[in-house]
Amino acid sequence: MTGWDILLIIIASLLIIIIVLQESKEDATSAFTGEKSELFANKKERGIEVWISWVTTGLAVAFLLVSVIVSFFVDRL
Repeated sequence: MTGWDILLIIIASLLIIIIVLQESKEDATSAFTGEKSELFANKKERGIEVWISWVTTGLAVAFLLVSVIVSFFVDRL
């Protein structure tokens, strides 16, 4: 296991944790009952939600970049 692999595991773990910390914007019961969804309603993020959104985006981009870099180090058959 290389340093890149460890970095990828750390970023993936942090990404999972930050996604779990996010507040749900949709009530799960409306998905099963067929109620009108307000998923795309204009709701402005405030306070810590903005910070969590930026961290989530940053971690997702970092995960993508590190995944691409690690894919070049895989031994080709």
